[in-house]
Amino acid sequence: MTTPPSPRESVPVLQVRDIVKTYGGVTALNGVSLDLFPGEVLCLAGENGCGKSTLIKIISGVEKPDSGEIIVDGVAHPAMQPADAIKSGIQVIYQDFSLFPNLTVAENIVLTSAVADRRRLYSPAGSRPAAQAIVDELGLDLDLDADVDSLSVADKQLTAICRALVSDARVIVMDEPTTALTHTEVERLFALVQRLRDRGVALVFVSHKLDEVLQVSQRVTVLRSGRHVITADAATLDPRSVARHMTGRDVDDSRSVGLVPVEGPPVLEVVDLSLTGAYEGISFTLRRGEVLGVTGLLGSGRTEIAESLFGVLPAERGTVRVDGQEVRLHTIRDAVRAGIGYVPEDRLSQGLFMDRSIADNMIAGSLDAHRTRWRTVDRAGTRTTIRGLFDRLRIKAPNVAAPVRSLSGGNAQRVVLAKWLATKPKVLMLNGPTVGVDVGSKEEILAILRAEAAAGMGVIVISDDAPELVASCHRVLVIRQGRLAHTLEGEGISVDTIRERVAA
Repeated sequence: MTTPPSPRESVPVLQVRDIVKTYGGVTALNGVSLDLFPGEVLCLAGENGCGKSTLIKIISGVEKPDSGEIIVDGVAHPAMQPADAIKSGIQVIYQDFSLFPNLTVAENIVLTSAVADRRRLYSPAGSRPAAQAIVDELGLDLDLDADVDSLSVADKQLTAICRALVSDARVIVMDEPTTALTHTEVERLFALVQRLRDRGVALVFVSHKLDEVLQVSQRVTVLRSGRHVITADAATLDPRSVARHMTGRDVDDSRSVGLVPVEGPPVLEVVDLSLTGAYEGISFTLRRGEVLGVTGLLGSGRTEIAESLFGVLPAERGTVRVDGQEVRLHTIRDAVRAGIGYVPEDRLSQGLFMDRSIADNMIAGSLDAHRTRWRTVDRAGTRTTIRGLFDRLRIKAPNVAAPVRSLSGGNAQRVVLAKWLATKPKVLMLNGPTVGVDVGSKEEILAILRAEAAAGMGVIVISDDAPELVASCHRVLVIRQGRLAHTLEGEGISVDTIRERVAA
């Protein structure tokens, strides 16, 4: 296997020089520059709102900079069009992969290149060899005849990578590529990244999972508030130093919880909860003041358990008690009345009204609690609640009237959290509470959850982010094939132990 040349031994395939971009007087990028070399992985890191997405859009031709230039193979471009970027070998794989769900894997791989080449006629049979060739070259096990809609997240990502390479991509930007992947799938992706490097492909890896990016990257570039902070060899950095460059302060991700609270009655008791095809015989107790982690591979049943407790997927049998009282959870309304809240995995489509304001989203779940004796909405009370949560959760926005669509991932997650805190639940479940959230916001969100637990709430965190579980949870339940496989407590909660138990 040939080792790609180091940056000092090759010419950059892509250069970004002094890029400036403003939106309505707000500076998104302020003189940002970087170089990208063939056969390297460059991590682009920074907090939500630091300018990463804007830079990617400019490189791919979606946005035009106010000033600066993009240099490809020594040719300067004041601005790129998307078609120009693709012809130059630049491809972006976004979080949603931008695939056609109703087309086959083969059709998705070759169709975009056919459109870019302005072919008037498309022949699936004639194009299939190109798709087969790239799949074979990368040594992938992809069913070219399968509809993309039926694929796992990992296979959708592989399809998007093949689509980029069949268009002769020399630069691939991967936006949060490991967000929905299991630990095993991440290892497979990294092995593929190495094969891409061997081909001389340069990759920009955008991710909030700092341990992963340091594992796969050769260099790291950090942006903060639209400015370039540092570019350094990954070998000289660790997650704490990258986080410090991102935030301008030391970020504490150490274990911040003690023993499980044992005083007082449990707030939630689950006994023999079962749902055919999803999970079987699940029993556990959640105490006031406790943060309980639930983890497992995708498809293990962890999400279905939460959805049953929230009335989305009613269990077929079992008993649930809240504050000692048995409750029947056949609908979401049943769960909310029982004092159970749920922040879903897909906050954008399931947790928020994207075109509505921050204020409307915050108060959406608690209007009944903000009514006067005449059943009208208590305007003063809602304003107090909204302003209090806006300030307490430190949501970064001009004001509460700003649309949720305008927020970064971390701030959107805070709005979802605020919506449920406004209902004052006894139990709050959060599925992937910091997915797509930068390290600074993650620390703050986990601190908020610990504070809510300390004030008497029972909190359940469903996550496959082992460091997050270690930092925030008193106990961790490991779900495997629909059953409770392990309960970890105290010193038994470590990143290595969680990953071993999940993969066993």
